Amino acid sequence: MIKRLKDKFFSRASNDIGIDLGTANTLVYVRGKGIVVNEPSVVAVNDKTGQVVAVGITAKEMLGRTPTHITAVRPLVEGVISDFEITEEMLSYLMKRAGEYMPKKLLGPRVVVGVPSGVTNVEVRAVRDATLNAGAREVYIIEQPMAGAIGIRLPVHDPVGSMVIDIGGGTTDIAIISLGGIVRSKNLKIAGDKLNNDIISYIRNEFKILIGETTAEQVKISVGSVVPGEPLETTIRGRDLITGLPREVVITDSDIREAMSQSIETIVEAAKEVLETTPPEILSDVMRRGVYLVGGGALIKGLDILLAETLKLPVTIADDPLTAIARGAGIILEDIERYRSVLLESEDDLPSAS
Repeated sequence: MIKRLKDKFFSRASNDIGIDLGTANTLVYVRGKGIVVNEPSVVAVNDKTGQVVAVGITAKEMLGRTPTHITAVRPLVEGVISDFEITEEMLSYLMKRAGEYMPKKLLGPRVVVGVPSGVTNVEVRAVRDATLNAGAREVYIIEQPMAGAIGIRLPVHDPVGSMVIDIGGGTTDIAIISLGGIVRSKNLKIAGDKLNNDIISYIRNEFKILIGETTAEQVKISVGSVVPGEPLETTIRGRDLITGLPREVVITDSDIREAMSQSIETIVEAAKEVLETTPPEILSDVMRRGVYLVGGGALIKGLDILLAETLKLPVTIADDPLTAIARGAGIILEDIERYRSVLLESEDDLPSAS
């Protein structure tokens, strides 16, 4: 009773924010307002002064285009913090941006942050500390596949199994969820960024052209597909490795399919492995209900078809898969008591991921 009254007071005296802290993009949800910030997880730093020059979209536009004294960096690598201070600066900036949409309150905000399912105690502590240092009063941690499942309104508290595959920028999380917990999970360091690198390597080896990360991302979105379909092609520009001069070539969907094939196969195999170790009762639920795809990688053309054919299960791409985790964090904030059991209250609550 006292706890409930205390929570009621704090919810009146402070704002509530949900954050999907991603390797590629960070989304911020404000209770009562929805998603108010969706920016790339990139920070530009002046090496001479140590000052942060730009964060988000402005900083991403600087990737590969900065003068020698400015470095554009991604402070998260493969779903975890690689540069604590810059992550803190980025969170502080994004929380201030979110503050523009919130009324001024007496206390700092309560924040729910999504992390990959395979994180260690140290990595969770780093996220918690960075968020507190950025101005949060209280921090709750949730695993991203669970947040994604809540975001797409799956019945996570019910005695029924649901399978979620979250393909983000740095990691792919595959999880079976039942009764408010993760029953089986697998975390891969293969996701959107790895696919971009696969495309860069393929174009370098096959066409002897060097392209940047931004171009690779654009190619993946425009002509990337994992099953043959309508022929697609695009023109890319890069540096000829032999002459050193600019050159342009036409790339087709079959080129990109070949470039991504190994990484996509690894994701599909991992999904099979998770199913193979799932208890039979839960497996029968998954067979009936199917698999749900969230995260930016869910939008890769034909991925749902490939997974359905390989796993022999129905596969559904969630509505607006890019925002599912941030929406899940938002739903938790609306009724934190109901979802308290799915949060990682302490580092000891971490599941053992394979």
